[in-house]
Amino acid sequence: MNRPRILCNGLRRLVRSPTARRSYITKADIDGARQYCAKELEKGDYDAHLIRRFAHPAQDMYTALRALNLELVRLPDIVSNPTIGLMRIKFWQELIDKTFAGQPPREPICILLHQALLFMDQHADASSKKSIKFWISRLIRTREKHMDSRPFTSLATLEDYAENTYSTMMYATLASLGLRSMDVDHLASHVGKACGIVAVLRGVPLLAAPRAPSKMPGGDHAPTREPALLLPLDIMAEAGVQEEEVFRQGPNAPGLQDAVFQVATRANDHLITAREMLKRLRAGEDAGHDFEHQGEDAHVYDADRESDRARDLHRGFRVLLEAAPATYFLERLEQANFDPFAMKAAGWRLPWRVWQTLSKEQL
Repeated sequence: MNRPRILCNGLRRLVRSPTARRSYITKADIDGARQYCAKELEKGDYDAHLIRRFAHPAQDMYTALRALNLELVRLPDIVSNPTIGLMRIKFWQELIDKTFAGQPPREPICILLHQALLFMDQHADASSKKSIKFWISRLIRTREKHMDSRPFTSLATLEDYAENTYSTMMYATLASLGLRSMDVDHLASHVGKACGIVAVLRGVPLLAAPRAPSKMPGGDHAPTREPALLLPLDIMAEAGVQEEEVFRQGPNAPGLQDAVFQVATRANDHLITAREMLKRLRAGEDAGHDFEHQGEDAHVYDADRESDRARDLHRGFRVLLEAAPATYFLERLEQANFDPFAMKAAGWRLPWRVWQTLSKEQL
């Protein structure tokens, strides 16, 4: 009488075991997931689409992380109300947890992330995987916190957001290389903050424009979100910018270009700091200032471990390539007199800039 039950329980354990679940992920599944994520980046994050080509040997990890970030960024535009958006955020956290448990759901991002974690087994330890999971969870929590597209209360708050999103993705990519270097993490912090601030500036003309009603089988529905302006409130107050005037007048809103100039200047400051740091480190000097996040979260380093600084900087430089499109955007924004509505596509010069940055290994 008990034999069928025992047999069924054994089959259930087999199906649930990580080894059995991994057997269902075929090479075709991985190739399909890689192509899907790459195509999504090409359509929705062109900077990441360019950089992923140079992200070896962390290309799969980089691609999965940026595709996940893109998925989270899109949520406010594709869900009918914030509650559903929060449910989708929690759903993604569950998918990530399953992936790190060796049971990746049949979702392209999770399949590619799982493949990247398997690849890590060759050159990284368990602590690296643990830190990657921490960084991804922090990215998801930050995206959840900013689902409602409220303006940042201050420029410092915007920097915190950038640290917890773009810098965090860079930390996770570096960890996938088995690279634990305070110097490289310090550089990634500044570059990531610049990238996060640039992302907000890029979004000004997109988010401030009224959204068209979403198309549904039952007919048109109201837009999924209202126009938004994410520039820091302290900067807008100082420049005399009113949200409603930006929504109505766009680039002609009083004070807008002054506010954009101040925010862009902070992004540029972080890039300048990273460049100067890189020069000092290569010259055998210290960074010039302390890493403000040392000792926090997963930023704990073994003081007794010998480190080859030149080797670490070379290994991590492909992750720091994020600085190239951020720098180029800020240059073009300055040429447009800090009018984000006047910005045009970067064209062929951006791929060339990324290649030059990599070949010279100079930010």
